[in-house]
Amino acid sequence: MSYLEVLEPLVSTVIAPEASQTDQLGRFPRAALDALGEAGLLGLISAEAVGGMGLGLAQACLVVERIARDCPSTAMVVTMHYAGAALIEKYGPDEIRRAIARGEHLTTLAWSETGTRSHFWAPVGTAEPDGDDFVLSGNKSMVTSADQADSYVWSSRPARVPEGASTLWLVDSRAQGLACPHAFDGLGLRGNASAPIRGEGVRVPASAMLGADGAGGDIMNGDALPVFANLVASTSIGIADGALRRSIQHITASRFAETNSALCDLPTIRAYLARAQIRTDQARTLRDDTLAAMAAGRPDAMLRVLEVKAAAAEAALDVTDTAMRICGGAAFRKEVGIERLFRDARAASIMGPTSDVLYDFIGRALCGLPLA
Repeated sequence: MSYLEVLEPLVSTVIAPEASQTDQLGRFPRAALDALGEAGLLGLISAEAVGGMGLGLAQACLVVERIARDCPSTAMVVTMHYAGAALIEKYGPDEIRRAIARGEHLTTLAWSETGTRSHFWAPVGTAEPDGDDFVLSGNKSMVTSADQADSYVWSSRPARVPEGASTLWLVDSRAQGLACPHAFDGLGLRGNASAPIRGEGVRVPASAMLGADGAGGDIMNGDALPVFANLVASTSIGIADGALRRSIQHITASRFAETNSALCDLPTIRAYLARAQIRTDQARTLRDDTLAAMAAGRPDAMLRVLEVKAAAAEAALDVTDTAMRICGGAAFRKEVGIERLFRDARAASIMGPTSDVLYDFIGRALCGLPLA
């Protein structure tokens, strides 16, 4: 049985039925994460040597895309888990790698800070040497799965390397000195627990360092950004696809009593639908080409990585706008499911690096300028 064949019944029986309540109550989708873990899907990108599925980013993108069609909150939790797991798989300890592979360990990125906003690559939090250990302090502004994940891939200023950009750490979420000041209550992705995490005097061993001291910037750009960008793009694509499917169901089933014609009999509505489908397909095609460019080591691979998140995020905004338009007043009702996807789609464009920051990066790359 393929990984997608394992996933589909979990979406239909666990994830989708709870999606509305996950949103309305702002409830972390714990049952969904437990089911995904038990099925081995949280260990999708973990190596077979540690008990994982041994699959790659392309397969992870399809998992996230499929989940996002019905529950973007769950998809974003899985997105951030895969992004963190990819770094742990390369730089982390075997015991955590094996726990992730078994589906018993949920991780996430803790990078955005109050002082840096979406410019997560320049942390202001500190790491101070203290004997054989290090003491971390920092205020993370938005951490997906805050107070729910088992570990955080945490960023700080370098501990000992003054010329380094940042340093990454694997931090146990139960470590003394960590606190979640308040729960998440946002417009969209309401179930992903994207709340602040404050760290004050968090003691970690030297072995918690992921990669070299000061190498966090290179790891963020070289290892994390390609994974993160494609996974967030896949969430946006899934949201757009989910909005289209719900729109088609509504406009084909709803009829005018006076003529017995359906909404889809109106050429204007069909034209809006067609444009929305094209935007979705364009985003998916760019995502697939980005993955192909990375796999082949093409010269344009990093340009595609910079493009894919912005393109998919903006496509999801357009498609969900269109879904609201063509479904009219029905789209405002929660039971139709479109207004939830409309709200959820707002997140990716303002999630660091934001679409506007990515546009600047793309322009710099085209002009042969350094990104920062």
